[in-house]
Amino acid sequence: MTARLIRGRTLTFERMPQALDDHSAYRYESDGALLFIDGLIQEAGSYETVRAAAPEDVEEIDHRPHLILPGFIDTHLHFPQMQVIGSYAANLLEWLNTYTFPEECRFVESAHAARIATHFFDEMVRHGTTTAVAYCSVHKASADAFFAEALRRDMRMIAGKVMMDRNAPQGLLDTPELGYDETRAVIEEWHGKGRNHVAITPRFAITSTPEQMAAASALAREFPNLHIQTHLSENHDEIAFTGSLYPDAVDYLDVYARYDLLGRKTLFGHCIHLSERERQVMSESGSVAVHCPTSNLFLGSGLFPLKAIARGEHPVRVSVASDIGGGSSYSMLRTMDEAYKIQQLLGERLNPFESAYHLTRGNAEAVSLVDRIGTLEVGTDADVIVLDMAATPAMALKAEVVTSLADELFLLQTMGDDRAIVETYVAGRPAKSALPGS
Repeated sequence: MTARLIRGRTLTFERMPQALDDHSAYRYESDGALLFIDGLIQEAGSYETVRAAAPEDVEEIDHRPHLILPGFIDTHLHFPQMQVIGSYAANLLEWLNTYTFPEECRFVESAHAARIATHFFDEMVRHGTTTAVAYCSVHKASADAFFAEALRRDMRMIAGKVMMDRNAPQGLLDTPELGYDETRAVIEEWHGKGRNHVAITPRFAITSTPEQMAAASALAREFPNLHIQTHLSENHDEIAFTGSLYPDAVDYLDVYARYDLLGRKTLFGHCIHLSERERQVMSESGSVAVHCPTSNLFLGSGLFPLKAIARGEHPVRVSVASDIGGGSSYSMLRTMDEAYKIQQLLGERLNPFESAYHLTRGNAEAVSLVDRIGTLEVGTDADVIVLDMAATPAMALKAEVVTSLADELFLLQTMGDDRAIVETYVAGRPAKSALPGS
């Protein structure tokens, strides 16, 4: 039995906060503690209570005065795009064709995929992201490298081999049959191994023929409990191109609906320009709209109505994500800072408790894994992070006048990045301090 006790101020959410003074939405301990045993949270609460329940010889780590939260969850990013970040382009389709597709061709090489996987997981840990929903490349080697590294680090990850059989370079194309066969092989080899989850991943309608969409549909029928991820309504040119490729579809979402790819474990990246009909269908199916703020701003795709889409006549489930490498930061703190600014431009308010909820329990609910991640509940995975609101000189100066938990969360969101992550615990083990150079 491996036991570890960490002490600090703890914060976990019960539900989405409705306002700054909605204190019943979360649990906060000013002197709290967590007891980790064999990768799970065994006890949680006040330090006095948790210490009394801990073994006498427990390893104790005192993180006071820092804040302890569940690990961040990133619900949409691209593992092969680490070297695409910061590439200059006018819009989504130019960016894909000029930078992204050529870079992804390199992932046919297992050694390259393994090298980037190491860097990818280092960045996740460094930035406090303990679970991510990732796109690999079209090559099975990329998925193998991703899941092997996730298994080595014992991290709970969701990912899939991309399926794409048109409108991309030859080195990035499979076929309907190969996409089906290799995805099935990835499922058989990796799903449920360690904490790995395989997602069925048709990249988007533009890069999949009707025959390949049918193959994705067949996989979804065979493996109904798996996640499905793809892209939807990110860019006006993308929407028009999709309509020309699927002229019988009512709209973009209808392409996926015709192949029975909607549902509570389906994650649609972006969803900026949804029609009211699409919102209604997404609401009825329980599908998730994934907001990628830094990417949307970087590529000029549009302003996602995060607040409006979740409360409309047909409320849609939402999550928030970095979308590396269209996104410009691995940090979920930076991601929420940009999400906040987008809502400001739309005349909406996103309070600090809502933001912290989205990064933890909210995103866990979106990926249907709140029973395992996203909270500090007893029995869940001991994936936890420690945050320091005074991590930089500028933050420390601002911290001198912080007088509330809401102000602290907003400071972390507005000025924080990987430097604000004191430690990342993965399955109860300190992982950030174990990184090379830490």
